[in-house]
Amino acid sequence: MQNMRVLTDHCHTKLEAEIDQSDRIWQLPKIIQTKDGEDWVTDAEGDLWRAISQIASAQAFESVKHPEHAHEVGYVLGHFHRMVSDLPPTLLRYALPGFHVTPGYLAKLDANKTTSLARDLLQASPEAKRALLFVEERRTRCSVLEDALQRGELKLRTTHGDPKVGNVMIDEATGRGTCIVDLDTVQPGLVHYDIGDATRSACNPAGEDATSLSSVIFDLELFTTIYRGYQSHAKDFLSQNDHRHLFNCIHLIPLELGIRFLADHLAGDTYFKVRYPGHNLRRALVQFKLVESIEARESSIRKILG
Repeated sequence: MQNMRVLTDHCHTKLEAEIDQSDRIWQLPKIIQTKDGEDWVTDAEGDLWRAISQIASAQAFESVKHPEHAHEVGYVLGHFHRMVSDLPPTLLRYALPGFHVTPGYLAKLDANKTTSLARDLLQASPEAKRALLFVEERRTRCSVLEDALQRGELKLRTTHGDPKVGNVMIDEATGRGTCIVDLDTVQPGLVHYDIGDATRSACNPAGEDATSLSSVIFDLELFTTIYRGYQSHAKDFLSQNDHRHLFNCIHLIPLELGIRFLADHLAGDTYFKVRYPGHNLRRALVQFKLVESIEARESSIRKILG
């Protein structure tokens, strides 16, 4: 909630200052304060309650409906990153420590796979064994963004943390993006995490729960439109080093999510909610198939990135 207060105060000030130059109505949730001027209340049981404003005349969709929708997803994320590009990340705390630090998830997978439960699951599933081998073949790529951060090529910025398609609100009258919601994951990070997560979410039309792995692809048309939308704003804040690592984040984030799903499968489904036995393994296989599709299209993706 402290992060949300810092972020929304910063962004609403900028939105008001830029309203005359804007090509659309931009919105962002506002915290509705209590009668005592606080951002939340705590009840007798110790539960925290808050109220935030509704985003008017807009709706969100769980998947991309058409290329124009993908463009708006990129445009809204780019606008958000531009708004917060001068908000020092030192003003924010870590809502989710270690979030999107891929080597940390890899270490958790390494630990989980040594348990007796994991050994039983692996023994019973050739698919799980192949999934582990898939990760092992890409182990050295898991630290690419963190290594660049340590070398000073990339820097921490204010990030959204969960810029999936379903968190971008589309104006019902114009079809244009008007807002990005779900600000509870805002924290310091690399903008590359957000970019990779947005493209992972938007450019796989089959979705995370694809019924057929053969339907999972990285759609280059959708990627072209989402990236063009993002670039409408990104030219104001992305450095040459940032650009140099854009393919890496597009490739890494679905790999990371697959690692998380696989680790949770081997731990007995303790983190992600599942609908049936093996659901997390299936989710991992979908993400790894998306990674393969990205690898097969690397030259085309790099060409689009310029």
